[in-house]
Amino acid sequence: MATRAESRISPLVVISTALVAVWLVIAAFPFIWTLWGSFKVQGDFFSKADWRNALYGVHTIQETGNASTGAGYQGAWVQEEFYRAAMNTSIVVFFTVVISLTIGTLGGFALARSGKRYAFWILMAALVFRAMPHITLVSGYLLPFFEWNIWGILPTTIVVLVAINQPFTLWMLHSFFLNIPREMDESAMVDGCTRFQAFRYVIIPVMWPGVITTGLFSFLLAYNDFAVTSMLLSEQNETMIPKIASFLGTTQVEGNVMFAVAAVVSATAPLFMLVLFFQRQIVSGLTTGAVKG
Repeated sequence: MATRAESRISPLVVISTALVAVWLVIAAFPFIWTLWGSFKVQGDFFSKADWRNALYGVHTIQETGNASTGAGYQGAWVQEEFYRAAMNTSIVVFFTVVISLTIGTLGGFALARSGKRYAFWILMAALVFRAMPHITLVSGYLLPFFEWNIWGILPTTIVVLVAINQPFTLWMLHSFFLNIPREMDESAMVDGCTRFQAFRYVIIPVMWPGVITTGLFSFLLAYNDFAVTSMLLSEQNETMIPKIASFLGTTQVEGNVMFAVAAVVSATAPLFMLVLFFQRQIVSGLTTGAVKG
């Protein structure tokens, strides 16, 4: 009897599994629908007469002879040169993450190991700076950037994104370093290492998951930013998110919605791959940062 009772599936397990399945469907549906629609024409994907046109591609067949078409991707990447925006995004994201992690790792370690009272006030000042709206900070930069003739270029935007991202990076890495006992770097220094050698060869390998987790959040900030990049970059140097917005057009200029749909899919796919590749490090880093002791 006990064996039969243990082999029965608990109602709680069934309900939890069903809720997770429903959540996955709801979460994945927008991207799957957008991915599917990116291979249709606008008349199908935004059909007001019958939403099933987006499934069967009625107008797509009429216009192209096939149920699917890559015209959206062709127009976005080739005609509108979306690849330039992708290259600009790669440059901005790479340098923003590298600079933010370098400063944040060194600063977070110094503040975590410092017994001085000023460490607390530095973190508080960083928190206040991080809480300010990005648009407020950017507007303060515009006048000097115009006067110094450095508006519209990638290095200027990278500097601003690092400044906005640095308080978050500092706080997050500081919390990770607090979870690493002081005895580890002190033991390394007793064995003959300098403080920097102890930091490099002993502390960093232990806190690598935390660095990856923080780096991912820094990546997402720079990758998905619209306010900073749209205000500080010229049309020739714009990144992917402002470029996608330009495909939608304005009240004065007609856009191409299917170019935007194809570009959205292109911009979202790398995020899925990144999270899947680093999922173990992300979970490990978040768990380490959540538990202190």
